[in-house]
Amino acid sequence: MKKPDKPVLVIIVPCYNEEEALPEAAKVLAGKIKQLVTASVISPQSTLLFVDDGSKDTTWSLIETYHSQNPHGFSGIKLSKNTGHQNALLCGLLYIKDYADITVTIDADLQDDADAIDRMLDGYFSGSEIVLGVRSDRKADGFFKRASAGLFYGYMRFLGADLVKNHADFRLMGREPLNALLEQGNLFLRGIVPKLGYKTGVVYYERKKRCAGKSKYTMRKMLRLAGLAFIGITRKQRRPQYHIEKHLSIME
Repeated sequence: MKKPDKPVLVIIVPCYNEEEALPEAAKVLAGKIKQLVTASVISPQSTLLFVDDGSKDTTWSLIETYHSQNPHGFSGIKLSKNTGHQNALLCGLLYIKDYADITVTIDADLQDDADAIDRMLDGYFSGSEIVLGVRSDRKADGFFKRASAGLFYGYMRFLGADLVKNHADFRLMGREPLNALLEQGNLFLRGIVPKLGYKTGVVYYERKKRCAGKSKYTMRKMLRLAGLAFIGITRKQRRPQYHIEKHLSIME
C-alpha cells in the first residue's frame, strides 16, 4: 500500500488520574502536532486523542475543556471504570483505526520524549511500518521502577518471550500493522507488536522525569501487566474489557 504524502496522525494518550500532568501534556503534544502540520509532514486533520481510564479526579473535565476550546485539535474517550493501561490503549486504537493513517501512543507524564516523534516519522517515511521508542537509559526512574522492570524482563525471559528491552508502549504504527494488531485479541501490546512481521524501526531517546504528578505504577499494576504477558505468550486470547461512557470526537 502506498503511503500518503501527508498522513493523518493521531496521538493516543491513556490517562488515569492525570489532572496535574495533563495541562503540560496537552500543551506539548498539541504543539508537536502543530509543528509537524506547519512543516507539511502530516495532515492538518491530525489530532490528539485522550483516553480517560476511569479517573477519579478532574482529568475528564480537563479533556472536555480542551475539546470545547479546540474541537478539532482534541478528542477524548471516557471509560466507565478503570480497566488498565493496555485496555485504554486498545480502546483508543480501535476507536480511530478507520480515521488515522498512523498512530503514536505515549503516556501523559511525558517521560517519553515527544521530540522523538519526529524521528519516528522519519523512520515511517523511510519504509518502516512500525517504529518503537526505546529508552537509552532509566536514570530518570526511581528505584522501584527500575527494580520492577528488571524483574519483569527476567520473568519474560523465563517464559521465553523475546521482548525489545526498554521498550514499553511508546510507538508509531501505520494502518496495516494496526489492523493486524487489532485482529489478535491480545492485550500484551509490547509483546505482540514486534511479532506482527512488518518492517520495524527503533528510535532511542532519553527517559525524562515526570512533567507533573506522581507515578501511577504500582505493584498491583506490575502484576496485572505480568498476567497479561503470560496470557499473551501462552497464546490464550482475551478480548478488550471496557465500556465507553462518553466520547468527544472530531469524526462526528
